[in-house]
Amino acid sequence: MPNSKARITEIRPAGPDHQVLTVEGSKSSSYRREPCPDCPWCKDSTGIFPAEAFRHSACTAFDLSRNIFSCHQSGSKKPAICAGFLLNGAANNLSVRLKLHKGEIADDVVDGGRELHESYRAMAIANGVPENDPALARCRDA
Repeated sequence: MPNSKARITEIRPAGPDHQVLTVEGSKSSSYRREPCPDCPWCKDSTGIFPAEAFRHSACTAFDLSRNIFSCHQSGSKKPAICAGFLLNGAANNLSVRLKLHKGEIADDVVDGGRELHESYRAMAIANGVPENDPALARCRDA
C-alpha cells in the first residue's frame, strides 16, 4: 500500500549539502534489515554527515521519544527506519517499542558485519558534536 499520507513538516539545513527532514503522517512500518552503504551508525561512515545533522536528530534517542531515525536513502515519500538505529539507538524509543510490540518490526535486523557506534551520543560525538552539547543532554545511552 503506498505511503500517501507521509508529509514533510520541517526542513532543517545541516550544512551546504545536507538537511534533516521531519516526516509525519506515515503509517508505514517499513524498516531496513541491514545498514545502507553510508549509514551514519556505522563507524566506517564517520565524517560523511555534518555535526549539525546529528544535533537535529538527537531527539530520536531521548527517553520515550516518538521521533524515529529514518534511513536517509529511503527518502521522504517511503520512509523506512534506519537499521543502525534499530540495532543501537532505539531501545528507549517509544514509537519503535510500540512497533515491536505490535509485530511491525521483527528480529531480523543485522549489522552486515560492520562495526556500529554504541549509542546515538557516541555517533554524534564521533561526527563532531561536542560531548557537552545541549542537543545531546537528553539522549539515552542504554
